[in-house]
Amino acid sequence: MSNMKDVQNIAKEDAKADFGKNTEEEEEDELIGPPVPVMFKGLCIEKEEEKSEDSSEDDDELIGPPIPSMPNDSSNQKKEPERAGGNENNDDDDDSDDNIIRPLISHGPESGTKNSKSEKSVSDSEDDNGESEDEDSSSTRIIPCTHEIVMTHGTKAVTAIAADPSGARLATGSMDYDVSFWDFAGMDSSLKTFRTLQPCENHPIKCLQYSITGDVILVISGAAQAKVLDRDGFEKCETVKGDQYITDMARTKGHTAVLNSGCWHPFTKEEYATCSQDGTCRIWILYRPRAHKYLIKCRAQNGVRTVPTTCGYSREGNVVACGCIDGSVQMWDHRKNFVNPSLVLRGAHAQGSDISSLCFSYLGHSLATRSCDDTLKLWDLRSFKNPVFVANNLFSRYDTTDCMFSPDDSLIVTGESLNKGGTAGRLLFYDTKTFDLTKEIPVTNSHVIKTLWHPKLNQIFVGCGNGIVKVYYDPVKSMRGAKLCVAKIRQKHRPVEVMSTQQIITPHALPLFRQDRPKSVRKQMEKDRLDPVKSRRPDLPITSGQGGRVASSGGTLSSYVIRNLGLSKRIEDDQDPREAILKYAKEAEENPYWITPAYKKTQPKTIFQTDDGDSGPSNKKQKT
Repeated sequence: MSNMKDVQNIAKEDAKADFGKNTEEEEEDELIGPPVPVMFKGLCIEKEEEKSEDSSEDDDELIGPPIPSMPNDSSNQKKEPERAGGNENNDDDDDSDDNIIRPLISHGPESGTKNSKSEKSVSDSEDDNGESEDEDSSSTRIIPCTHEIVMTHGTKAVTAIAADPSGARLATGSMDYDVSFWDFAGMDSSLKTFRTLQPCENHPIKCLQYSITGDVILVISGAAQAKVLDRDGFEKCETVKGDQYITDMARTKGHTAVLNSGCWHPFTKEEYATCSQDGTCRIWILYRPRAHKYLIKCRAQNGVRTVPTTCGYSREGNVVACGCIDGSVQMWDHRKNFVNPSLVLRGAHAQGSDISSLCFSYLGHSLATRSCDDTLKLWDLRSFKNPVFVANNLFSRYDTTDCMFSPDDSLIVTGESLNKGGTAGRLLFYDTKTFDLTKEIPVTNSHVIKTLWHPKLNQIFVGCGNGIVKVYYDPVKSMRGAKLCVAKIRQKHRPVEVMSTQQIITPHALPLFRQDRPKSVRKQMEKDRLDPVKSRRPDLPITSGQGGRVASSGGTLSSYVIRNLGLSKRIEDDQDPREAILKYAKEAEENPYWITPAYKKTQPKTIFQTDDGDSGPSNKKQKT
C-alpha cells in the first residue's frame, strides 16, 4: 500500500510540473503578436526578466519586425489615459499620430536597447522644442525641394505655365509672345524645347491651360480672341471677335476688349471660360467658336459694369467664380442661369487692385485668392464672410501672379516678386491649419510669378521674371517628369566627314549603252505642244500693215497669183508702170512680136491721132 501511495504522489508531482511548463509556454506564445501597450509594459518587463536567461533564444522566437517600445516619460503616460477616455481634442490627436509615426522613422529595425535610447532622445527633443515644430516638420516633409533644375525659356518674364494631366509635357508662355513646349521623355540633360512658336502674333501670353484630356491647350493673350492649340502647337480654333461699337455685350458674339484669363471645365472637355476687359465672362464650346454659349456680366455694388481679372471653375464644375477689379469675388451656379450671382463677397481685396488668381481646394471647402494689393487670403466657403487667414506684405509685380494648394490641401503656395532692395524672389508655403509660414525658398534674383505643383508628378514648376523656369523635385517622392531628362546624357553630334572621290564611268554610262529614262507622257505632250510642226500650229495672223496676207506678196490679187506661179523674174509693184513699159521699147522696135506683125499688112506705117491746136483736146470739145 505504501508503494502505491508513493507512485500516486510522484504522478501528481509530474502532472503539476507539466502544467507549470504549459502555462509558461502559453505565456511565451502570448508575447508574440502586436505591440504591447505602454500601460502594461511593467508587467511585460517582469515576465521577460523571469524567462530571459538566454537572449539569443528570445531573439529567435520573435516573429516579424522588431516591436517599437513606447517612451516611458511621465508626460506621455499622463496623456494616454486621456486618449483612452475618448478625448476629442485635435492637439491630442496630432500628438498621438506623431508618437506612432516618429519612432518608426527615427530608428528602423534595430535591437531593443538601441530603440529605447532613440526613444529617449526623441522624447527629450519633443519636450524641449514643443509640438509646433513637429507639425512644421511634418508639413515641410511633403515639399519636393531637395533637387532643382533650370530650364531657359527666353529673356523676358514667364507669365504662364501649364502641364498636361499625365505630366508628359509642359508649356510656358512669356512676355516675348512665345509659347514653348517641353517634352520630358524626349529631352536630354541639355533641357531644350522641341517647339517654340508665336500663336497670337505680337500679344503677350497671359494664361495657358491644358484640357482634362491633355489633347488641346487654351491660350489667353493680350488680344480679344482666345485660341485653342493641339499638343503639337497647331491651331484648332479661334474665338470670334465681337463688335466693339455695340454697348450691350449680350448682343455681341465675342469679346471686344483685351482678355485677362481663361480656364477649362474640370469634367466637360469641350467647355472653357474666358474673361475680358469688356466686363464679361463668356463660356465657350470648343467646336463652336463663332459665338459664345453663355454670357456672364460682372456688376459692381452700385450696378455699373466692373472688369473681371481672373476666373475659375470649382473642382466639381458647379461654380464659376470671378475676381473683379473692384475687389469683389462673385460666383454663379453653373446649373442655373447666369443672370444673378449666387454668392457675392464685396471688399474681399482692396478696390482698384487686380485679383490675379483664385484657386479652389481639392476638397472644395476652401478658396485662396491672390491680389495685387500684396495680400494672400484663405476663405472658407461654408462661412464666406471673413477670411480665415491673411498673409500681408507679399509684393506682386505682375497681374498674373498666382497661388495654389498642395495636392493634399495642407499647404498654400504662392510667389513673391523681388521688392526694391531685395536679393531674391521667394516661393512661400503656408500651412492651411496653423496659418504659419512653414517654408520659404529663394528662387532667383528676379520675380517669382507663376507656380505649378503637379499632383501626379509631385514636382513644383516656377516661372520667373528673368525668363527661366525652375523645377523642384525629390528623387524619392517625385515621379517621372524632370527625373527622366536629367538622367539622360547629352549626345554630341559628330561632324560628317566628306571625302572627295573621282568620277567613275561605267560602260552603261556611256552614250552608246545609255538607256533613256522613261519620260512621262505628260511632259512629252507639253514639249510637243511647243513644237509648231508637231502641234500643227496654224498661221499666225498679221498684226501690222494693210491688205492682209495678200500685201506680203503683192499689192493686187494678180500679183499675188503671179508670185505664187513661180515666175523667175520678180515684179516690183512699187515702180512706175510707164517706165516699166518703156524699158522694153527698143526691144519691141527691133523684134516686134505682138502688135507690129498684126498690123503689118493692113497698116504697114503706123498712124497716130493728132490733136488740132485750135480746137484743143477732144475731151474738151463742145457737143453740137
